[in-house]
Amino acid sequence: MEISEIMTENPICCLPSTGLEEVARMMAENDCGAIPVVADEEGYKPIGILTDRDIVCRALAEGRNPLELNAEDIMTAAPVTLLQNSGLDACVREMESLQLRRILVVDGSGGCVGIVSLADLVLHTGGRETVEVVEEVSRPSGER
Repeated sequence: MEISEIMTENPICCLPSTGLEEVARMMAENDCGAIPVVADEEGYKPIGILTDRDIVCRALAEGRNPLELNAEDIMTAAPVTLLQNSGLDACVREMESLQLRRILVVDGSGGCVGIVSLADLVLHTGGRETVEVVEEVSRPSGER
């Protein structure tokens, strides 16, 4: 099975200059917890990813005013990506080994075309494999 079969297609994306208030609004309106940050609106090449947890841990918990910050201020740069024709096994290995809850999916030109989350794995694969991924991703860092 290819990850293109289970990914959430065409995720809402933001630019590095998008304010965090707008990013949070995008998350609420699209019922998602992560927004890919793309270099521009033409190529949609991901340069980062911003999660609801990033807003809490990298802004609020540090006493920074999220209304004064942009996506690039707290995003995780250089996000892990996989090509849309990558196999599900490759996706599972990456998520487990890097303890990722989401992986961005790109096309042949590097443009963001989807996102695979733990929820996608549960919805489309089920079974023991999903349990193992969740266990690995949830393990505290350094405990391997």
